[in-house]
Amino acid sequence: MANENQSPGRKANAAEPLARRSGLLSDKAVERTGLKSRKAAGPDGRDAAVVGATFKKKPQ
Repeated sequence: MANENQSPGRKANAAEPLARRSGLLSDKAVERTGLKSRKAAGPDGRDAAVVGATFKKKPQ
């Protein structure tokens, strides 16, 4: 049943099936990463509020 969620692309990338973790990460580590990613605007780690404020400014 777990393989039903696995798309061909996920299989090709050797991704784990959805909603299944191998146990290498603790629940606290997963939660910490999730909270951190909500605050970041992208992979560069800038604050999402800073990026949003940049686009709200009027051009000079």
